Amino acid sequence: MGIYNCAKTLDTAIESVLTQTYTNWELIICDDGSTDNSYEVARNYQRKYPEKIILLKNKENQKLAATLNHCLSAATGEYVARMDADDENLPERLEREVAFLNEHPGITCVGSSVVVFDDHGSEYVRVFSDNPQHTCLIHGAPCAHPTIMMRKEAYDQLNGYRSAPETQRAEDIDMWFRFFREGFTVWNIQEPLYRYRENAADFKKRTMEAAIGTTKVCLTGYKTLHYPLHYYLYAFKPIVVTLIPKRLMHMYHTHLDNRKKR
Repeated sequence: MGIYNCAKTLDTAIESVLTQTYTNWELIICDDGSTDNSYEVARNYQRKYPEKIILLKNKENQKLAATLNHCLSAATGEYVARMDADDENLPERLEREVAFLNEHPGITCVGSSVVVFDDHGSEYVRVFSDNPQHTCLIHGAPCAHPTIMMRKEAYDQLNGYRSAPETQRAEDIDMWFRFFREGFTVWNIQEPLYRYRENAADFKKRTMEAAIGTTKVCLTGYKTLHYPLHYYLYAFKPIVVTLIPKRLMHMYHTHLDNRKKR
């Protein structure tokens, strides 16, 4: 788990790991140069659970891809699970995902549906295809990335996440292109095992610079996976979305959320 200026939500995130029904885990946290007291919050937990929590710290802010790679360098388990510092695991998440990978040795990675929620009490379930194929990448990631558990040997084969200017907001999509290039497979458990926080502030992070970077990642990925030329138009979707006023985008997503709750 990479952390950066997330002190307000970090307690809840860590507690959701501590209360898992599956207990054979290690929690690796890396602080990416936080300017609030995120590191101190994590440090308090590490002192309380020194045999379960490993705490790392970047010397300077290096963004998420490098931070996740720092975590991966300390991982010793057979499987590696992701999560974000403002989200929550449901109690059976690790147990269900470990069992799935144990029972399906031909599957490289497993994710799940998510309960999407905001700070105003709104929530709904977002479901992903159970057996996504690489062509799903024209629409987005095959999984809610913080829900995934992947075999460590696969992460090693991929050399983790690619840290580059164009992947600052697209480290997950970039990883998925390389994942499918290697012939790896992913499955989504249809029941939600994770609570994913999504607020209006998230849309403000979608800058034009990040959108251009994501488009570059997609164009490279499409070429790598030999997509037909007419697919390439989808690569420019991040730029088009960024041109839409953020308030309108939030209203649109809120409208979709309300429809899904009916």
